[in-house]
Amino acid sequence: MAGRDQYGKRSHVTKHEGFLRHANFRWLKIASVLSLASLAAFAVLYALGDLRLQHAGGTWLGYTLGTIGALLIVWLTLLGIRKRAITEGFWSLKAWTSAHVYLGLALIVIVTLHTGFQFGWNVHTLAYGLMLLVIVSGIFGIAMYARLPSRLSENRAETTQKQMLEIIRSLDSRMLEAAQPLDQKQAAIVRLSLDKTRIAGGFWRRLTNSHRNCGTRKAIARLKRAQRGASSPTLAHILELLERKDATLKRARRQIQLKALLEVWLYVHVPITFALLAALTAHIVSVFFYW
Repeated sequence: MAGRDQYGKRSHVTKHEGFLRHANFRWLKIASVLSLASLAAFAVLYALGDLRLQHAGGTWLGYTLGTIGALLIVWLTLLGIRKRAITEGFWSLKAWTSAHVYLGLALIVIVTLHTGFQFGWNVHTLAYGLMLLVIVSGIFGIAMYARLPSRLSENRAETTQKQMLEIIRSLDSRMLEAAQPLDQKQAAIVRLSLDKTRIAGGFWRRLTNSHRNCGTRKAIARLKRAQRGASSPTLAHILELLERKDATLKRARRQIQLKALLEVWLYVHVPITFALLAALTAHIVSVFFYW
């Protein structure tokens, strides 16, 4: 964005622009024009056909929209390959991603009109349904990328995930040292936190942030009960360390959960995309086989 400095000279200030706003919503405008043109053509032929819904895939409009839709689907799947190349300009990764989003949404209009609103238990409707699933999962992914990065930043404050893990290890070492004077029963409580605490776990645990059997939480509860019968400075110090560890664990686990949420949609989006390509191929082959 161009501006002027205090001396009246032109200067250039770089303003961050997300892929959704790329080039002043260029691809939103292109996708809108494409969708409106498809709707207009469908409406004209619908009117010329005495208001009867006859414009399915077998008409010239159906083939035209079907061809556009199929080419768009294949092109949109190339984003994963495009990410491996770094270029600037009209076909920068940001431009490609912006086009991917808006042209993907335009498919809803284009392909729906291609079907002529004729659905059934066949491979054609299967391909249409898979396409909608891919689009919905893509919308979910956009929402995640729009909201979660800021939450990641807020959660970690100025502490990186690596630093959080280092803090936890440091607290473990201090607890182990502080537990030396304790009797066997009390030391077992500290050992519970050291041996039975899992920071992450499997994918589902990371995604749900469910840690009901956390050793540190159990150790805190047991140590508080032990303090009621025999309070001591050593137990109070260890309890303080355990509570600090628990607070750090919550932040670290929340960080891991947010990262898992950024990834989870891909576990749906990518496989369904390949299923869509297979169904689309079957749809095209069957159409031309019986044509």
